[in-house]
Amino acid sequence: MRQLLIVLLLLYSTTSLADESARLKEANFPAQWRDGTQLMERKGQIVLTYLWADIYAAALFTQPGIQPQQAFDEQRELRLELFYLRDLEHSDITRASATILKRQQPAATLARLDAPLKQLQASFGDIKRGDRYALDYNPQRGLKLERNGQVIFTSQNHQLAKIYLGIWLAPEGLPDPLRLSLLAQRP
Repeated sequence: MRQLLIVLLLLYSTTSLADESARLKEANFPAQWRDGTQLMERKGQIVLTYLWADIYAAALFTQPGIQPQQAFDEQRELRLELFYLRDLEHSDITRASATILKRQQPAATLARLDAPLKQLQASFGDIKRGDRYALDYNPQRGLKLERNGQVIFTSQNHQLAKIYLGIWLAPEGLPDPLRLSLLAQRP
């Protein structure tokens, strides 16, 4: 029985790695991203799986020579792209992000940012398989949220940008192995 369990675990691990590779290929994140004169390099990419269902693939971009953790900590330019691998309802997205934010942030911070967080969350709508979202941060212009290449939300609130990107990049958001892979810091 023990040998059968080990064989099944090994098969699942191999299949899981193959599935992740296929999902990242499907997401087709570019090695570099350019916005006008701004060039960013892809530093890390992951696939978030929940209960054996692939939810999205994500890639993080920062300027050449800038490590992802440094870009996040110092609020430098960065871009987080999400390619959705399944349909999701708006209520599921807001509930999941609220749960993570409550775990990561003091209640006073969330209360202070309640109105801009609600505006950001309202911009999402339902997600369809194949939708591509991007959270793009630049210290001069702030945060912008894109859906399929179209800007759907902007904010000059740097604290909002920091805590919302923290869902993926700060501790107690994504599971540590995923977060560290996205930040190009292998666990």
